Amino acid sequence: MSVAAAGGAIILTATFGDGDNGWLQELRRAHYPPERNRVPAHLTLFRQLPPSLQAELGTRLARAAASRPPFAMVAGVMDLGEGSALRIESEDLARIRDELAEAFHGLLTPQDAAPWRPHVTIQNKVAPREARALQQQLRATFQPRPLAIKGLAAWRYRDGPWETIREWRFRR
Repeated sequence: MSVAAAGGAIILTATFGDGDNGWLQELRRAHYPPERNRVPAHLTLFRQLPPSLQAELGTRLARAAASRPPFAMVAGVMDLGEGSALRIESEDLARIRDELAEAFHGLLTPQDAAPWRPHVTIQNKVAPREARALQQQLRATFQPRPLAIKGLAAWRYRDGPWETIREWRFRR
């Protein structure tokens, strides 16, 4: 039985600053199919960490959060095939993720071990034509902008909605 099937996988995300959190949640609510929209807009660093890593993960995230918030940019619109996302660029978050991936090498799923493509999904599980229409609409007015990252959060996958384990906020 996989970790996800057991309902115990840990999901690690970056959390948004208040100003950015609002417009990202609004965009997701406007375009994500309501019957599938069980979790808020998020920026995933890892999708399925084993529950056995929870204590070590907490120690490592506390250390990472003792620094200044990472610089991040909303850099473009991404085509997910049956959905749309905003592409995120952040060398600082990539460094944090790389350090965690190295520490947990051999314990990561193939998806989490693959190169990271940071993004915030705002639409998913729609017809490709519908996804392309939204991407065209978003690209028409898109301007790169900074993205405030206030912390890192660990969640427990519960076959639908996520259960918060803990959030670590970056120092100001």
